[in-house]
Amino acid sequence: MDTELQKVANVWPGIRNIFSVPHNNREYNKFIHLLDGLVDEVGEDESHPLASLMETIGSLVEAYESRNLAENIGEPIVALKYLMNEHGLKQKDLIEIGSQGVVSEIFAGKRNLNIRQIKLLSKRFNVSPAVFM
Repeated sequence: MDTELQKVANVWPGIRNIFSVPHNNREYNKFIHLLDGLVDEVGEDESHPLASLMETIGSLVEAYESRNLAENIGEPIVALKYLMNEHGLKQKDLIEIGSQGVVSEIFAGKRNLNIRQIKLLSKRFNVSPAVFM
């Protein structure tokens, strides 16, 4: 067996629950909780030692959502508009992500959502941060 593969085989039993694809809501919710903690820890620091783990968990969550959630919305702004419509909100109601000018720039595609904004929106709408990534 290849040396790298042997290293993985040695640690796999202890980490397989973190790196396995979620197959049900219980596993999905566990990943959402883990991803929320990683977003809190890593923030926007791409050099953080856990940044690649956050990206990997986000990908696993996104894959589950695309396969299993009926409301596979797609683009972050489309998702945000959908959620706002479902909750009867207007752009002016999103003060937690910035001024009216910032919100307008996000909706116009002139600015992307940052990690802080994604975290706040995911908590407000009780959805995975991956919805806005």
